Amino acid sequence: MKSPNRPAPDLATGRPIPYTLRMRYAALAGHFVLVSLPLLGVLLVLVWVFDTEAQAIAAFRIHKWQNPGFQDVVRFITDWGNLAMYIPFLVLFYRGWKNHDKRRTRYALAYVAVQVLVCLVLVNLTKMALGRPRPETREILHHFLTLDPNYHSLPSGHTAEIMGSCLALALWLRQWRTTLLLGLLVAIMGFSRIYLNMHFPTDVFFGWLFGALAGWTTFVVGRGEDSTHHG
Repeated sequence: MKSPNRPAPDLATGRPIPYTLRMRYAALAGHFVLVSLPLLGVLLVLVWVFDTEAQAIAAFRIHKWQNPGFQDVVRFITDWGNLAMYIPFLVLFYRGWKNHDKRRTRYALAYVAVQVLVCLVLVNLTKMALGRPRPETREILHHFLTLDPNYHSLPSGHTAEIMGSCLALALWLRQWRTTLLLGLLVAIMGFSRIYLNMHFPTDVFFGWLFGALAGWTTFVVGRGEDSTHHG
């Protein structure tokens, strides 16, 4: 009979996983969930309120026409939110370079490389391959293998980029309040893309998936798991 306190085995090696390591894995998973929940909650609300994606888009189209001031605020967020998220990683790189801290420098460089490969190259190749029309076109049929940006709706590049940034930063800092704030930023960015009629909710969901891939890849490649806390 197995002891109830016996550590769970590592699936790769078969050896027991130490308790502290299991707690670290659980904490990492918790930060991922927390940074994702606000956006997923917004998408679930849209599914519950509207029967179709087209209804949601139509409702937001009317609202933004009736509220140009609010539309300007949302547009400011969608235009500058991702750019602002590069500042923490620039600071991280500078501190690593100044203090000869290879961990910080490596993580910042890994972030840039992964964002380029996943959120720029992979996302845009997917957009061109699938050719889903943006909501503003009011078309239904996909234009596969197209360079026309009007048919680059799936996935949402802004959502992928903000999720990749926020998840990578959350996994580096591992501060619960900061992670929650980052999750709210992801949700606001994702909602802004729907509100401005640039993307359907499903585009934003798949953008979140690409961003999750980018964030975890940054963490693994940058070896953020080498320490229980970074700053």
